[in-house]
Amino acid sequence: MEHHVYFWLKEEHSDERGRAAFEAGLKALCKSPCIQSAHWGRPAATTVRPVSDQSFDYGLSVKFASLADHDAYQEGDEVHDVFIATFKDWWAKVLVMDLD
Repeated sequence: MEHHVYFWLKEEHSDERGRAAFEAGLKALCKSPCIQSAHWGRPAATTVRPVSDQSFDYGLSVKFASLADHDAYQEGDEVHDVFIATFKDWWAKVLVMDLD
């Protein structure tokens, strides 16, 4: 299964120092033992189209081997819990989309 998360950072965390800290947090998050593979990045510099949303600051794409691994990540994964505890006050908006 795939887990996609989009983050819009609050203005006070969108400077160079804030972005560096958030990126370090994303790198650490991707090391969770529950994750099969992960990738994060900023919006790609693709042509603007009416169906594209490039307003987010960071996107995270995570693959899990199973729904059980996803559930373990959501409910008790220390790496995930630390990321949320550290950065939950940093984002203005988060959007999650999961694929089977």
